[in-house]
Amino acid sequence: MRGKILTEAEKLESLMTESLTRLCRIPAVSPHNGGTGEDAKISELERIIHELGLSKAKIQIERVEDSKSPSGYRPSLFLEYPGKKSQRLCILTHIDVVPEGDLSSWTHDPFDPVIKGSRLYGRGVSDNGTCLVSSLFALKAILDAGLEPEYTVLLAFVADEEMGSHYGLEPLLERNIFRNDDLVVVPDSGNDNGDFIEAAEKAMLRLAFTVTGRQVHAALPHRGINACRAANMLAYEVDEALHKAFPEENNMFTYPFSTFEPTRRLANVQAVNIVPGKERFDFDCRVLPEVNLDDVIDLVMKICREVEKKTGAKIDVDIDRTDAAPVTSPDSEVVKLLTKCVRDVLNVEPVTGGIGGGTFAALFRRKNIPAVVWSQECGDVAHQPDEFTEIKYIVNNAKVFALMMMG
Repeated sequence: MRGKILTEAEKLESLMTESLTRLCRIPAVSPHNGGTGEDAKISELERIIHELGLSKAKIQIERVEDSKSPSGYRPSLFLEYPGKKSQRLCILTHIDVVPEGDLSSWTHDPFDPVIKGSRLYGRGVSDNGTCLVSSLFALKAILDAGLEPEYTVLLAFVADEEMGSHYGLEPLLERNIFRNDDLVVVPDSGNDNGDFIEAAEKAMLRLAFTVTGRQVHAALPHRGINACRAANMLAYEVDEALHKAFPEENNMFTYPFSTFEPTRRLANVQAVNIVPGKERFDFDCRVLPEVNLDDVIDLVMKICREVEKKTGAKIDVDIDRTDAAPVTSPDSEVVKLLTKCVRDVLNVEPVTGGIGGGTFAALFRRKNIPAVVWSQECGDVAHQPDEFTEIKYIVNNAKVFALMMMG
């Protein structure tokens, strides 16, 4: 049985590549990020499913209202195929992509995928197109082998993951589509070896600092309050204090410490001879689950008050927090099943660990539904110019998913 399934998956390589190319020609960028959403791509996916002849599959479109979308909603597609068991194996991929960014950095048109050697290049071919196609063709390989999946298979192709899932999985989880005994796989992160199973994510904390002083001519600084100097002091002191106060180490994570990174800084004044009256900069923090985010925030606010006293500037902080979700146990059924199938296909010994975050697996964990994140994936190409996937990874992922479907 195993050999027959793997052989059928290999036969589907060219069709998988063609289907991924078709889908990635459609720029399913969020209307909140300059695009038109997922409607056209969902329609193309429906055509592909119809062409594959999955006659027993139940297909359902779930819509979430979004006034910025040309259609007024954001669609997600669910495909359910009956298995011997009523218990379901759920594989969730996202159909949206990020914008292309600087076009001059691309060698090829990002939305006209091209094959060069063993790779397919284009926006979204890796994130999350490879596994989207692999999950669908895993089911096709089983049926082509004349077999019936052991688990009932639920494939979810979900909107709005790239912008936070507010018009995708987040509201859909409130519609009772998923069940507590579902085995949930989110193939939205991985590595080239395919030997890492993500079962935990750090908390995320985004801090946007606005420092307000008083703008004056640079020759008369005593008449103003230099927001640039105050912001520099604030950024340094926040950076130093957080790293000193929260040194905890957790070796379950690929980077075992909390991270507190100053990142974006917005433009201030247009001329060199102006003392700026306003500065805006951000921190991106990925915090270990054992660290209390309230303690992190309290320390940040304490430093803000101290810098206000030292400089006379006013400091405001916008806080966007996502607390860490429960960890999926390495002894859970879904981890054991995935580990066995990865070992069987790729001949590697997977390790279970955590990442900085965040995937929508965390949304399941908060509902007490164990979820894992895995794929064989080209490292560090998501969101980059000349994004690519190795074509063999499409096939390998399909093989792993098919064996999981067969239990």
